Amino acid sequence: MVLELKEIWTKLNLIGGEYAWITQVFIVVFVSLLIAAAQKTIFNRLHQRLLKTATFWDDALVDALRRPATVFIWIVGIAFAARIMGKETSTPLFEAAEPLRDVGVVVCIAWFLVRLIKRAQANIIVQRRKKGENIDVTTADAISKLLRVSVIITSILVTLQTLGFSVSGVLAFGGVGGIAVGFAARDLLANFFGGLMIYLDRPFAVGDWVRSPDREIEGTVEDIGWRLTRIRTFDKRPLYVPNATFATISLENPSRMTNRRIHETIGVRYDDVRELRPILADVREMLGKHEEIDQSQLTMVYFNKYAASSLDFFVYCFTRTKVWSEFHRVKEDVLFRIMDIILAHGAEVALPTSTIHVPDGIERNGARYPLPEQAAVPQPEEGEIS
Repeated sequence: MVLELKEIWTKLNLIGGEYAWITQVFIVVFVSLLIAAAQKTIFNRLHQRLLKTATFWDDALVDALRRPATVFIWIVGIAFAARIMGKETSTPLFEAAEPLRDVGVVVCIAWFLVRLIKRAQANIIVQRRKKGENIDVTTADAISKLLRVSVIITSILVTLQTLGFSVSGVLAFGGVGGIAVGFAARDLLANFFGGLMIYLDRPFAVGDWVRSPDREIEGTVEDIGWRLTRIRTFDKRPLYVPNATFATISLENPSRMTNRRIHETIGVRYDDVRELRPILADVREMLGKHEEIDQSQLTMVYFNKYAASSLDFFVYCFTRTKVWSEFHRVKEDVLFRIMDIILAHGAEVALPTSTIHVPDGIERNGARYPLPEQAAVPQPEEGEIS
Protein backbone atom coordinates (compact mmCIF):
# COMPACT_ATOMS: atom_id res chain seq x y z
CA MET A 1 0.00 0.00 0.00
CA VAL A 2 2.77 2.38 0.93
CA LEU A 3 4.64 1.55 -2.27
CA GLU A 4 1.58 2.29 -4.34
CA LEU A 5 1.18 5.74 -2.71
CA LYS A 6 4.83 6.55 -3.37
CA GLU A 7 4.42 5.64 -7.03
CA ILE A 8 1.33 7.88 -7.37
CA TRP A 9 3.14 10.81 -5.68
CA THR A 10 6.13 10.36 -7.98
CA LYS A 11 3.91 10.43 -11.07
CA LEU A 12 2.15 13.61 -9.82
CA ASN A 13 5.54 15.27 -9.28
CA LEU A 14 6.59 14.33 -12.82
CA ILE A 15 3.35 15.67 -14.23
CA GLY A 16 3.67 18.85 -12.12
CA GLY A 17 7.21 19.38 -13.28
CA GLU A 18 6.35 18.89 -16.92
CA TYR A 19 3.30 21.19 -16.86
CA ALA A 20 4.39 23.66 -14.20
CA TRP A 21 4.00 26.55 -16.70
CA ILE A 22 0.25 26.03 -16.63
CA THR A 23 0.28 26.79 -12.93
CA GLN A 24 2.42 29.85 -13.58
CA VAL A 25 0.01 31.12 -16.23
CA PHE A 26 -2.90 30.55 -13.88
CA ILE A 27 -1.10 32.44 -11.09
CA VAL A 28 -0.31 35.38 -13.42
CA VAL A 29 -3.91 35.67 -14.60
CA PHE A 30 -5.24 35.32 -11.06
CA VAL A 31 -2.87 37.97 -9.70
CA SER A 32 -3.83 40.30 -12.58
CA LEU A 33 -7.47 39.82 -11.67
CA LEU A 34 -6.79 40.63 -8.01
CA ILE A 35 -4.74 43.74 -8.83
CA ALA A 36 -7.36 45.01 -11.28
CA ALA A 37 -10.17 44.55 -8.76
CA ALA A 38 -8.12 46.17 -5.98
CA GLN A 39 -7.14 49.24 -8.00
CA LYS A 40 -10.73 49.67 -9.16
CA THR A 41 -11.98 49.75 -5.57
CA ILE A 42 -9.20 52.06 -4.43
CA PHE A 43 -9.65 54.52 -7.30
CA ASN A 44 -13.43 54.61 -6.88
CA ARG A 45 -13.17 55.48 -3.19
CA LEU A 46 -10.37 57.96 -3.80
CA HIS A 47 -12.37 59.66 -6.55
CA GLN A 48 -15.39 60.11 -4.28
CA ARG A 49 -13.19 61.84 -1.68
CA LEU A 50 -11.41 64.07 -4.18
CA LEU A 51 -14.73 65.29 -5.59
CA LYS A 52 -15.17 67.23 -2.34
CA THR A 53 -11.95 69.22 -2.78
CA ALA A 54 -11.72 72.60 -4.49
CA THR A 55 -8.92 71.52 -6.82
CA PHE A 56 -10.09 70.38 -10.23
CA TRP A 57 -6.91 68.47 -11.15
CA ASP A 58 -6.95 65.74 -8.51
CA ASP A 59 -10.36 64.17 -9.19
CA ALA A 60 -9.86 64.63 -12.95
CA LEU A 61 -6.55 62.76 -12.71
CA VAL A 62 -8.00 59.85 -10.74
CA ASP A 63 -11.15 59.64 -12.87
CA ALA A 64 -9.10 59.64 -16.07
CA LEU A 65 -6.78 56.93 -14.72
CA ARG A 66 -9.39 54.40 -13.61
CA ARG A 67 -10.32 52.62 -16.85
CA PRO A 68 -6.92 52.87 -18.60
CA ALA A 69 -5.25 51.46 -15.47
CA THR A 70 -7.50 48.40 -15.56
CA VAL A 71 -6.75 47.76 -19.22
CA PHE A 72 -3.02 48.35 -18.60
CA ILE A 73 -2.94 45.72 -15.83
CA TRP A 74 -4.64 43.15 -18.04
CA ILE A 75 -2.37 43.92 -21.01
CA VAL A 76 0.78 43.45 -18.91
CA GLY A 77 -0.58 40.33 -17.22
CA ILE A 78 -1.75 38.65 -20.44
CA ALA A 79 1.52 39.55 -22.18
CA PHE A 80 3.52 37.98 -19.34
CA ALA A 81 1.35 34.86 -19.45
CA ALA A 82 1.73 34.66 -23.24
CA ARG A 83 5.52 34.91 -22.84
CA ILE A 84 5.48 31.92 -20.47
CA MET A 85 3.33 29.93 -22.87
CA GLY A 86 5.56 30.86 -25.79
CA LYS A 87 8.68 29.56 -24.08
CA GLU A 88 7.10 26.24 -23.18
CA THR A 89 5.18 25.56 -26.40
CA SER A 90 7.53 27.25 -28.87
CA THR A 91 4.49 28.60 -30.75
CA PRO A 92 5.35 31.54 -33.08
CA LEU A 93 2.02 33.16 -32.32
CA PHE A 94 3.10 34.05 -28.78
CA GLU A 95 6.19 35.83 -30.05
CA ALA A 96 4.00 38.78 -31.05
CA ALA A 97 3.04 39.29 -27.40
CA GLU A 98 5.83 41.76 -26.61
CA PRO A 99 5.29 44.23 -29.48
CA LEU A 100 1.53 44.05 -28.89
CA ARG A 101 2.16 44.74 -25.21
CA ASP A 102 4.21 47.83 -26.10
CA VAL A 103 1.46 49.06 -28.43
CA GLY A 104 -1.14 48.44 -25.73
CA VAL A 105 0.89 50.44 -23.20
CA VAL A 106 1.14 53.39 -25.62
CA VAL A 107 -2.59 53.22 -26.29
CA CYS A 108 -3.35 53.19 -22.55
CA ILE A 109 -1.14 56.21 -21.93
CA ALA A 110 -2.76 58.12 -24.81
CA TRP A 111 -6.21 57.09 -23.58
CA PHE A 112 -5.38 58.36 -20.09
CA LEU A 113 -4.13 61.72 -21.39
CA VAL A 114 -7.20 62.23 -23.60
CA ARG A 115 -9.52 61.46 -20.69
CA LEU A 116 -7.51 63.75 -18.40
CA ILE A 117 -7.76 66.69 -20.83
CA LYS A 118 -11.50 66.19 -21.31
CA ARG A 119 -12.29 65.89 -17.60
CA ALA A 120 -10.05 68.82 -16.66
CA GLN A 121 -11.91 70.96 -19.21
CA ALA A 122 -15.29 69.97 -17.75
CA ASN A 123 -14.12 70.62 -14.18
CA ILE A 124 -12.71 74.05 -15.05
CA ILE A 125 -15.99 75.11 -16.69
CA VAL A 126 -18.09 73.86 -13.77
CA GLN A 127 -15.95 75.53 -11.10
CA ARG A 128 -15.80 78.84 -12.96
CA ARG A 129 -19.57 78.86 -13.28
CA LYS A 130 -20.01 78.07 -9.58
CA LYS A 131 -17.84 81.08 -8.75
CA GLY A 132 -19.87 83.28 -11.12
CA GLU A 133 -16.89 83.90 -13.40
CA ASN A 134 -17.25 84.26 -17.14
CA ILE A 135 -15.61 81.59 -19.29
CA ASP A 136 -15.47 81.22 -23.04
CA VAL A 137 -16.72 77.67 -23.55
CA THR A 138 -15.88 77.74 -27.25
CA THR A 139 -12.23 78.64 -26.62
CA ALA A 140 -11.92 76.05 -23.88
CA ASP A 141 -13.38 73.42 -26.18
CA ALA A 142 -11.02 74.41 -29.00
CA ILE A 143 -7.93 74.17 -26.76
CA SER A 144 -9.11 70.83 -25.43
CA LYS A 145 -9.64 69.42 -28.91
CA LEU A 146 -6.22 70.64 -30.11
CA LEU A 147 -4.52 68.99 -27.12
CA ARG A 148 -6.37 65.73 -27.68
CA VAL A 149 -5.53 65.69 -31.38
CA SER A 150 -1.88 66.31 -30.53
CA VAL A 151 -1.88 63.39 -28.09
CA ILE A 152 -3.51 61.07 -30.64
CA ILE A 153 -1.08 62.01 -33.44
CA THR A 154 1.92 61.58 -31.14
CA SER A 155 0.68 58.19 -29.93
CA ILE A 156 0.21 57.03 -33.54
CA LEU A 157 3.79 58.01 -34.41
CA VAL A 158 5.15 56.30 -31.28
CA THR A 159 3.14 53.17 -32.10
CA LEU A 160 4.55 53.06 -35.64
CA GLN A 161 8.06 53.48 -34.28
CA THR A 162 7.41 50.68 -31.77
CA LEU A 163 6.28 48.35 -34.55
CA GLY A 164 9.49 49.00 -36.47
CA PHE A 165 8.29 51.55 -39.01
CA SER A 166 10.49 54.54 -39.79
CA VAL A 167 8.76 57.69 -38.58
CA SER A 168 10.82 59.88 -40.91
CA GLY A 169 9.72 57.73 -43.85
CA VAL A 170 6.10 57.95 -42.76
CA LEU A 171 6.34 61.74 -42.51
CA ALA A 172 7.98 61.94 -45.93
CA PHE A 173 5.25 59.78 -47.40
CA GLY A 174 2.69 62.01 -45.75
CA GLY A 175 4.23 65.07 -47.39
CA VAL A 176 4.20 63.48 -50.84
CA GLY A 177 0.79 61.89 -50.44
CA GLY A 178 -0.72 64.98 -48.86
CA ILE A 179 -1.60 66.37 -52.28
CA ALA A 180 -3.52 63.25 -53.27
CA VAL A 181 -5.23 63.10 -49.90
CA GLY A 182 -6.10 66.79 -50.17
CA PHE A 183 -7.83 66.31 -53.52
CA ALA A 184 -9.65 63.21 -52.29
CA ALA A 185 -10.78 64.80 -49.03
CA ARG A 186 -11.18 68.45 -50.02
CA ASP A 187 -14.65 68.67 -48.49
CA LEU A 188 -13.36 67.24 -45.24
CA LEU A 189 -10.46 69.72 -45.22
CA ALA A 190 -12.83 72.58 -46.09
CA ASN A 191 -14.98 71.71 -43.09
CA PHE A 192 -11.90 71.37 -40.89
CA PHE A 193 -10.61 74.83 -41.81
CA GLY A 194 -14.15 76.16 -41.54
CA GLY A 195 -14.23 74.93 -37.95
CA LEU A 196 -10.81 76.50 -37.36
CA MET A 197 -12.10 79.85 -38.65
CA ILE A 198 -15.09 79.60 -36.30
CA TYR A 199 -12.74 79.14 -33.35
CA LEU A 200 -10.56 82.05 -34.49
CA ASP A 201 -13.21 84.55 -35.64
CA ARG A 202 -15.81 83.55 -33.03
CA PRO A 203 -18.95 84.61 -34.91
CA PHE A 204 -20.86 82.48 -32.41
CA ALA A 205 -20.21 80.30 -29.39
CA VAL A 206 -21.86 77.32 -27.76
CA GLY A 207 -25.21 78.43 -26.35
CA ASP A 208 -25.73 81.32 -28.81
CA TRP A 209 -28.91 81.76 -30.81
CA VAL A 210 -27.99 82.03 -34.51
CA ARG A 211 -29.97 82.38 -37.71
CA SER A 212 -29.17 82.79 -41.38
CA PRO A 213 -31.28 84.87 -43.78
CA ASP A 214 -29.70 82.92 -46.67
CA ARG A 215 -30.57 79.43 -45.45
CA GLU A 216 -33.20 77.85 -43.22
CA ILE A 217 -30.83 77.80 -40.27
CA GLU A 218 -32.05 79.01 -36.89
CA GLY A 219 -31.58 77.67 -33.40
CA THR A 220 -29.21 77.37 -30.46
CA VAL A 221 -25.62 76.19 -30.97
CA GLU A 222 -24.97 73.00 -28.97
CA ASP A 223 -21.60 71.84 -30.25
CA ILE A 224 -18.88 73.09 -32.60
CA GLY A 225 -16.94 70.16 -34.04
CA TRP A 226 -14.08 70.03 -36.51
CA ARG A 227 -16.42 68.95 -39.31
CA LEU A 228 -19.98 69.72 -38.20
CA THR A 229 -21.72 72.25 -35.98
CA ARG A 230 -24.82 70.96 -34.18
CA ILE A 231 -27.67 73.45 -33.83
CA ARG A 232 -30.84 72.70 -31.89
CA THR A 233 -33.80 74.29 -33.68
CA PHE A 234 -36.68 75.82 -31.75
CA ASP A 235 -38.85 72.77 -32.40
CA LYS A 236 -36.08 70.75 -30.64
CA ARG A 237 -34.73 69.02 -33.75
CA PRO A 238 -30.94 68.72 -34.16
CA LEU A 239 -29.55 70.44 -37.25
CA TYR A 240 -26.06 69.41 -38.41
CA VAL A 241 -24.38 72.08 -40.52
CA PRO A 242 -20.97 71.48 -42.23
CA ASN A 243 -18.51 74.11 -41.05
CA ALA A 244 -17.61 75.11 -44.62
CA THR A 245 -21.19 76.39 -45.02
CA PHE A 246 -20.56 79.29 -42.63
CA ALA A 247 -17.89 80.68 -44.97
CA THR A 248 -20.47 81.24 -47.74
CA ILE A 249 -23.58 82.48 -45.92
CA SER A 250 -24.62 85.52 -43.90
CA LEU A 251 -25.18 84.74 -40.25
CA GLU A 252 -26.99 86.67 -37.54
CA ASN A 253 -26.25 86.24 -33.84
CA PRO A 254 -29.24 87.64 -31.92
CA SER A 255 -27.63 86.53 -28.64
CA ARG A 256 -25.15 89.40 -28.97
CA MET A 257 -27.68 92.17 -29.57
CA THR A 258 -27.52 95.09 -27.15
CA ASN A 259 -31.29 95.74 -27.03
CA ARG A 260 -34.52 94.46 -28.51
CA ARG A 261 -36.71 96.75 -30.60
CA ILE A 262 -40.41 97.54 -30.38
CA HIS A 263 -41.73 98.82 -33.72
CA GLU A 264 -45.51 98.90 -33.98
CA THR A 265 -48.04 100.87 -36.06
CA ILE A 266 -51.33 101.80 -34.36
CA GLY A 267 -54.36 103.48 -35.94
CA VAL A 268 -57.16 105.56 -34.43
CA ARG A 269 -60.48 106.48 -36.06
CA TYR A 270 -60.92 109.51 -38.27
CA ASP A 271 -63.65 110.59 -35.85
CA ASP A 272 -60.95 111.00 -33.17
CA VAL A 273 -58.73 113.31 -35.21
CA ARG A 274 -58.90 116.06 -32.58
CA GLU A 275 -57.59 113.68 -29.92
CA LEU A 276 -54.61 112.48 -31.94
CA ARG A 277 -52.15 115.16 -30.78
CA PRO A 278 -52.76 114.68 -27.03
CA ILE A 279 -52.65 110.89 -27.51
CA LEU A 280 -49.20 111.12 -29.11
CA ALA A 281 -47.98 113.45 -26.36
CA ASP A 282 -49.13 111.07 -23.63
CA VAL A 283 -47.57 108.03 -25.37
CA ARG A 284 -44.23 109.89 -25.63
CA GLU A 285 -44.42 110.77 -21.95
CA MET A 286 -45.27 107.19 -21.00
CA LEU A 287 -42.30 105.76 -22.93
CA GLY A 288 -39.99 108.39 -21.45
CA LYS A 289 -40.91 107.30 -17.92
CA HIS A 290 -41.09 103.54 -18.58
CA GLU A 291 -38.48 101.82 -16.42
CA GLU A 292 -37.86 98.98 -18.89
CA ILE A 293 -37.35 101.14 -21.99
CA ASP A 294 -33.73 102.11 -22.67
CA GLN A 295 -33.75 105.92 -22.72
CA SER A 296 -30.24 106.06 -24.21
CA GLN A 297 -31.55 104.56 -27.45
CA LEU A 298 -33.69 106.24 -30.11
CA THR A 299 -37.36 106.58 -29.16
CA MET A 300 -39.94 107.92 -31.62
CA VAL A 301 -43.73 108.31 -31.62
CA TYR A 302 -45.09 110.08 -34.73
CA PHE A 303 -48.26 110.33 -36.79
CA ASN A 304 -47.17 109.15 -40.22
CA LYS A 305 -50.07 107.99 -42.43
CA TYR A 306 -53.61 108.69 -43.56
CA ALA A 307 -54.72 105.11 -43.99
CA ALA A 308 -57.91 103.89 -45.66
CA SER A 309 -59.85 103.68 -42.39
CA SER A 310 -57.52 105.04 -39.72
CA LEU A 311 -55.01 107.70 -38.72
CA ASP A 312 -51.81 105.71 -38.18
CA PHE A 313 -48.92 106.55 -35.86
CA PHE A 314 -45.89 104.41 -35.14
CA VAL A 315 -44.05 103.56 -31.91
CA TYR A 316 -40.31 102.95 -32.12
CA CYS A 317 -38.23 102.18 -29.00
CA PHE A 318 -35.81 99.68 -27.46
CA THR A 319 -36.13 97.53 -24.36
CA ARG A 320 -33.36 97.08 -21.84
CA THR A 321 -33.69 93.31 -21.80
CA LYS A 322 -32.30 91.04 -24.50
CA VAL A 323 -34.12 87.93 -23.29
CA TRP A 324 -36.79 86.94 -25.79
CA SER A 325 -39.47 86.02 -23.25
CA GLU A 326 -38.84 89.14 -21.15
CA PHE A 327 -38.98 91.30 -24.28
CA HIS A 328 -42.49 90.10 -25.08
CA ARG A 329 -43.60 90.82 -21.51
CA VAL A 330 -42.30 94.41 -21.79
CA LYS A 331 -43.84 94.82 -25.24
CA GLU A 332 -47.21 93.61 -23.96
CA ASP A 333 -47.08 96.13 -21.11
CA VAL A 334 -46.25 98.99 -23.52
CA LEU A 335 -49.12 98.07 -25.86
CA PHE A 336 -51.60 97.87 -22.97
CA ARG A 337 -50.50 101.30 -21.73
CA ILE A 338 -50.97 102.77 -25.21
CA MET A 339 -54.47 101.25 -25.31
CA ASP A 340 -55.29 102.82 -21.92
CA ILE A 341 -54.11 106.24 -23.17
CA ILE A 342 -56.30 106.02 -26.29
CA LEU A 343 -59.37 105.02 -24.27
CA ALA A 344 -58.67 107.72 -21.67
CA HIS A 345 -59.06 110.36 -24.39
CA GLY A 346 -62.42 108.92 -25.45
CA ALA A 347 -60.93 107.59 -28.68
CA GLU A 348 -60.86 104.09 -30.10
CA VAL A 349 -58.45 101.98 -32.07
CA ALA A 350 -59.64 101.93 -35.67
CA LEU A 351 -61.06 98.85 -37.34
CA PRO A 352 -60.98 98.21 -41.11
CA THR A 353 -64.20 99.93 -42.26
CA SER A 354 -65.66 101.22 -45.53
CA THR A 355 -68.42 103.68 -46.45
CA ILE A 356 -70.80 103.06 -49.38
CA HIS A 357 -72.58 106.06 -50.92
CA VAL A 358 -75.99 105.17 -52.51
CA PRO A 359 -77.63 108.44 -53.65
CA ASP A 360 -80.84 106.82 -55.04
CA GLY A 361 -81.57 104.55 -52.10
CA ILE A 362 -81.89 100.80 -52.19
CA GLU A 363 -84.35 98.94 -54.42
CA ARG A 364 -85.57 95.41 -53.56
CA ASN A 365 -88.32 93.39 -55.24
CA GLY A 366 -89.56 96.45 -57.11
CA ALA A 367 -89.88 98.54 -53.93
CA ARG A 368 -87.55 101.47 -53.26
CA TYR A 369 -86.26 102.12 -49.75
CA PRO A 370 -84.83 105.61 -49.34
CA LEU A 371 -81.86 106.17 -47.04
CA PRO A 372 -82.58 107.90 -43.71
CA GLU A 373 -81.18 111.19 -45.02
CA GLN A 374 -83.42 110.99 -48.07
CA ALA A 375 -86.51 110.15 -45.99
CA ALA A 376 -86.01 113.29 -43.92
CA VAL A 377 -86.03 115.58 -46.99
CA PRO A 378 -89.64 116.91 -47.72
CA GLN A 379 -90.94 115.76 -51.07
CA PRO A 380 -92.68 118.31 -53.39
CA GLU A 381 -96.42 117.98 -53.63
CA GLU A 382 -98.19 117.22 -56.89
CA GLY A 383 -98.36 120.30 -59.11
CA GLU A 384 -95.46 122.05 -57.33
CA ILE A 385 -92.23 122.75 -59.14
CA SER A 386 -89.40 121.01 -57.39
